Amino acid sequence: MDKKNLRTATLLVHQGRDRDPATGAATIPIYQASTYHHIGGESGSYDYARSGNPSRDQVEEAIALLEGGVRGFAYASGMAAVGSALSLFKSGDHLLASRDLYGGSWRYLTGVLPQQGITVEFVDTTNAQAVEAAITPQTRGLFLETPTNPLFNITDLRTMVEIAKRHGLLTLLDNTFMTPLLQPSLPLGIDVVIHSATKFLGGHSDLLAGVVTTADPELAKQLKYFQNAFGAVLAPFDCFLLARGIKTLKLRLEAAQTNAQILAERLADHPAIARVYYPGLADFPQRTRHFAQASGAGAVLSFALKSEARVKPLLQEVKLPIIAPSLGGVETILTHCWSMSHAAIPAATKNSLGIGPELLRLSVGIEDVEDLWEDLAEGLKAND
Repeated sequence: MDKKNLRTATLLVHQGRDRDPATGAATIPIYQASTYHHIGGESGSYDYARSGNPSRDQVEEAIALLEGGVRGFAYASGMAAVGSALSLFKSGDHLLASRDLYGGSWRYLTGVLPQQGITVEFVDTTNAQAVEAAITPQTRGLFLETPTNPLFNITDLRTMVEIAKRHGLLTLLDNTFMTPLLQPSLPLGIDVVIHSATKFLGGHSDLLAGVVTTADPELAKQLKYFQNAFGAVLAPFDCFLLARGIKTLKLRLEAAQTNAQILAERLADHPAIARVYYPGLADFPQRTRHFAQASGAGAVLSFALKSEARVKPLLQEVKLPIIAPSLGGVETILTHCWSMSHAAIPAATKNSLGIGPELLRLSVGIEDVEDLWEDLAEGLKAND
């Protein structure tokens, strides 16, 4: 059976390898080995764990199958995945990136890449003309998020791919918010897809991981070289946790997305809320663009309170959400973007982007939505 022909829900469960070839065990063993015996002095499929491990092979094959890639790569964190994908660029290159994106990515793009001689310019990627105007003879790539974190600006991926191909640029997409389930992006023409697998793919807030995949064999060869040279690979036990998490992605994400839709609608009608950012809302400005490339609105939303003074009472009052800079777990996670997920971005830059101190991000979990709403409503009441 060619697993590439299987539907996504089936791929999530069976992945690239769904049983141990040696014993028939229903899970791939945790190969907790750093090195491998060279029989007769000859190297086999595995020689050293940095270069390859059967546990890691499973999740790397899984992400490639789910996104439609030729090869996948698993790393020790989401930022290790971002940095490794950006290894495709070299000194003298110019990179364009979405204006508002995850704070950790912003820190890497502004603090690490310039030390490597790579210049980065932030541009409104929802505006094709602005992107075209920012391209220089040195531009080599586009680094994208859609929806952006945390303002949910929607970039038309097909348009970005068309621009990139015309100018000979690579397209890299952080697809963490949407996952391969809701927004498979390689079929849209994106060159490299990145996920913080710590989030929805793992799904239980119990591991740190990142994955990358591509449909281009030459790019895959370069990514593999850097992965082996740099060595920021995912450990065998974390591979096991990630493979297990991926199996339930569809059930978890669909349940969380249903809850998110209900909460977004109720928050939008609440007198303490100035604005809700969520593609599932009927009046979301870029709703049509989003659903032209994604099959769902996702399980994350942002909302702005009517004043900064309302933030602390809410964070102090709510009991169910974890107050933390993360997302994608089975539990609801409430994030104060200004001081947590986007703390690395200077205040003036955050203000210019519209990321104010009154903005919060809510990664909705799979709890009973009525319990979540009662808790949030009580917290918002503390603002009255």
